[in-house]
Amino acid sequence: MEGLTRAPEAMALATAAGDGRPSVRMVLLKQADEDGLVFFSHYPSRKGRELEENPQAALLFHWDALGRQVRVEGPVARVSEAESDAYFATRPLGARLSAVASPQSRPVESREWLEAQVADVKGEPDRPPWWGGFRLVPDAWEFWQHRDNRLHDRFRYRREGPTWIVERLGP
Repeated sequence: MEGLTRAPEAMALATAAGDGRPSVRMVLLKQADEDGLVFFSHYPSRKGRELEENPQAALLFHWDALGRQVRVEGPVARVSEAESDAYFATRPLGARLSAVASPQSRPVESREWLEAQVADVKGEPDRPPWWGGFRLVPDAWEFWQHRDNRLHDRFRYRREGPTWIVERLGP
C-alpha cells in the first residue's frame, strides 16, 4: 500500500457557523476509539469558533487510489484538558512551538513576523490554554466504494437511540 496516500489519517472537516455558512479544511485524525474521533487545533481558529457556535460536524476520509471514502457525522465537543496535555506532549518540538506562536486563522503581517514569533518562544513550551482537542461522536457513518459504470456501493449506518440502522444507498 506504500505510495497510495501520503497521510491516510487526513480527513476533511466540515463545520458551519451559527448563521449556517459552511467551511471545510483538512485536519489529521489523532485518535479513534469507542468514544469517537479526535483531532486537535486552536480553539479560537475559524474551525474552533464554528464548533463553539454550532457543535456539529462532518468528516470525510478519501483514499482515491483505493476507490474508497468514509463519511462521519455527529456532535463535537472539546476533549478534557488532560487529554489535550497528553497529546501536546507527544508532538515534535517544532509543532509545539508553532501551536504556541501562531495565531491560527488570523491575519499575520508577514512570514518573517511569524518566524520571529516562533523564535521568541523559549524552552519546552507547555500546551497553551487556547489549543486542544475536539471529539466527534458519530451518529452516522457512510462507506463508499468505487464500482465500474458509477454503480458505486454505499452503505450508511445511522444511530437511532442505542441501535444502529444499516441502509444501502443508491450511488
